[in-house]
Amino acid sequence: MYTLHYAPDNASLIVRLVLDGAGIPYRTALVDRKTRQQDSPAYRALNPAGLVPVLETPLGPISETGAILLWLADTHHLGPAPDHPERPLFLKWLFFLSNTAHADLRMIFYPHQYAPADRFRAHHEIISARMRQHFALLDEAARETPRLFAAATPLGAYTVTLTRWSTLYPTDAPAWMDLSAFPALQALARAQEARVETPVIARAEGLGPHPFTRPEQPTPPEGSVL
Repeated sequence: MYTLHYAPDNASLIVRLVLDGAGIPYRTALVDRKTRQQDSPAYRALNPAGLVPVLETPLGPISETGAILLWLADTHHLGPAPDHPERPLFLKWLFFLSNTAHADLRMIFYPHQYAPADRFRAHHEIISARMRQHFALLDEAARETPRLFAAATPLGAYTVTLTRWSTLYPTDAPAWMDLSAFPALQALARAQEARVETPVIARAEGLGPHPFTRPEQPTPPEGSVL
């Protein structure tokens, strides 16, 4: 059985949506960010970068969200096989989500890592504009290849989680994300919420009754988002 090292409403949520959506057995292990457990020697042995998530597998631990999703997709047939005509599109959008969209979104979450304090406003405006462009591309891709971007699939779960975070974080920054501007992504959010596993995950991480269509600040029963 796999072990998912998670923190509430962190990138582990993406992996959790995929695992539960596919009915893959796993257990969770909380990474308590409030006490900086991610910096402990035990956790750093699993992921030297000290980031969440880590998925422990019989072959060893895997970190990096994109790598975990690709491994799960290939191991459990959750995406196009290497010789399938849609494989290039799957890889293209998985790496776009991981290396471009998610990476840019982190720049909004942690502006102090990328800009001086007196430039935070300009930094936010530039990166949020980039993110809207990214979501426009993802909206088009989800409309053209809905099977690849279905709820609970690697691409669907990744995309819908990024839209959630874009609405909520950081709490002290101007709002910039309007999900209704991206009809295919809004439909994906509704589809994810309609799945039977989503309320279970939402309760486990304190995400509220409408975690993707009407996100609210999480109130997790254990652990800390930050």
